[in-house]
Formats: sequence, structure tokens, C-alpha cells
Amino acid sequence: MARVARVARVARVARVAERGKPRTPVSADRIDGDTGLTMNQRSRRDPDTRRRTVRLATFNVLHGRALPDGGLLSPAANPAEGPLARAVLSLDADVLALQELDRLQERSGGADQASVAADASGLKHWRYASAFHARSTADHGWVRDPAEPGLRVYGPQDVGSATDVPSHGIALLSRFPVRHWRARRLAPAPLGMPLRLAGRPGLTLVRDQPRAALAAVLEGPGGAFTAVAVHLSFVPGWNVTQLLAVRDWIADLPSPHVLLGDFNLIGALPRVVLNAPGKTRTPPSPRGWFDLARTPTYPAHRPVVQFDHVLATGVGATAASGVRTPATGISDHRPLVLELSL
Repeated sequence: MARVARVARVARVARVAERGKPRTPVSADRIDGDTGLTMNQRSRRDPDTRRRTVRLATFNVLHGRALPDGGLLSPAANPAEGPLARAVLSLDADVLALQELDRLQERSGGADQASVAADASGLKHWRYASAFHARSTADHGWVRDPAEPGLRVYGPQDVGSATDVPSHGIALLSRFPVRHWRARRLAPAPLGMPLRLAGRPGLTLVRDQPRAALAAVLEGPGGAFTAVAVHLSFVPGWNVTQLLAVRDWIADLPSPHVLLGDFNLIGALPRVVLNAPGKTRTPPSPRGWFDLARTPTYPAHRPVVQFDHVLATGVGATAASGVRTPATGISDHRPLVLELSL
């Protein structure tokens, strides 16, 4: 939410970053024949098409809250599970990365939002990684639970039976069987960042929060590949450090690698960072990392910058198609959806 006031400034930076960018990534107006189909319609697609492509999506859901016309979030709002469920169902993804999910938070109706999303989308292979265990309060922000670790991974087996301590984090959901899961905590920046906040004059120093990365080795239509969900820091420079750490952390997992999430980095910056020299002993892909989509995703009511990305290595630069950023009725972000040939 605090990023709304930064949009104008970031948009100017984004226009600079756009200059000289490669033209191979898919543009938002290249929509294939599958775009906009309902789940029932998609199930009737040609079987050969289903085998060749995987529908990927990433979505910062803002714990399922709606911000109509770019307005401010109402602290009194207490949404039911329906809006989040309808939003993820509409994406019809095979692999779905979600950020800013609540688990057992009062502000979100006490829902296990990762489980809600999995049930709605029919993606039965899923995990939720808590970035931190805390209770969201209107007066004091996040109130941490010192008895709980920052990172804990929950899955279908934990629904209704695991810790009842509220948490906040990310999830990765898949239609394909999962060979292996891996999770990592991303430490917060040591210093906060001055931001403009709604209802407060001037700038307010906002502390960064822990983040998480969640990786899965999937049995895809063409064999194994690795999908990674991330939500990076909003602090400039620190998010770059986190992205490099994630890249090296997954280097030993089967290629192709697909990285999805809210990077808090604009334009071509994630691709530039991912293709920088690294410390890992595993040789990088000779093809390097590619943007699979370059299109604005924020703010939801009128996107002007791209914070949300899908990048891949081990695939061709033109392997993606059907890019879209549909309106869903929730969040201050648009989801980013595309088809990838694997």
C-alpha cells in the first residue's frame, strides 16, 4: 500500500529503464486463442496444446483486499474468502505464485488463504511459506510471536491441524506433481526506507519485513523443471542482494528454472541482475535469463510500472505467449499470466 505514493517517481525511472531493452519478450497485446477462457472451456482445449504449454501466473493478492479505483485500504474491511477464491480461479493457472497471503489473520476472516486458493484453483500440490509469524493490528502494525520461527512451511496436511499462530507469507501451487520442495527465509534490510503513507504528513520511516522464497521441482509436460516463488524487499539494493541469493540457492535444481513473484524491481532490472556474475559453482545456462513478459502490473486500477515478473532460464526467448494482466477485483497489483512452452 505504501508504494502508491511512489508510482509517479517510479514510472519516470521505468521509462528510462525501458530504453534500449531487448524486443524479444512477449508484449501484453500478443494474446493467444486461450486467453480469457473459463476453466470449463480450457478443459476442452486440444490435448496436444495442453501437453505443450504450461500456464504460469504470479499475483500479489494483498491478503485478498479490494482497492476500488485505487482508493485507500479500509482498516475496517474484513473480506470473506470469496473474492480471493474467485480471483485465483479466474487465472486458470497450472503453476501459481502468490504473495502477501494471510494465514489465520483476523483482518482476513481467519482464513488459511493458501488453502483457500488451492481449493478454488484445483491446484492440489501446494506449500505456503510464512515470512514471519505475527498478528496484524490496526494500532501497532505487526505484533510478532517470539515463540514461533520466522520461516515455517505449511501444506495440505497442515490444514486445520498445524499451529494456530497467525502468519503472513507466500505460496506456490501446482497442477503437476512435485518431486521436491525447498524454502528459504530472506532477511529484512537492516535499515528502513522513508515512504509516504496515507493519512500521514511527510515521509514515514518504514521498517522492512522478512521475506521468503519457495521452490518446487515439478513433473512438467516435457519433464522436470523448477518453479520458484519470491517476494523481495522494497528497499533498493537489498532486493538485488536477495535476488542474487535466490538465483544461487536454486542453481543445483533441475533446469529449466522459472522465477515468479513481486520483485519490487522495475522493468529490465531483474533480468540484468540475474545475468550478473555469481558465486555459485554451478555453470550458468548459456542462454541466460529471459523476461517472459514485459508489461505494467501496478497499481491495479491503472498499471504504469512492472513490479511483478516471470523470468526463466533454460528456455528460448520466444517460448512465452498469451501474456495478460487481468483485473480481478482484489489487490493493488494486477496478476501476470502467460503460457510457456516446455
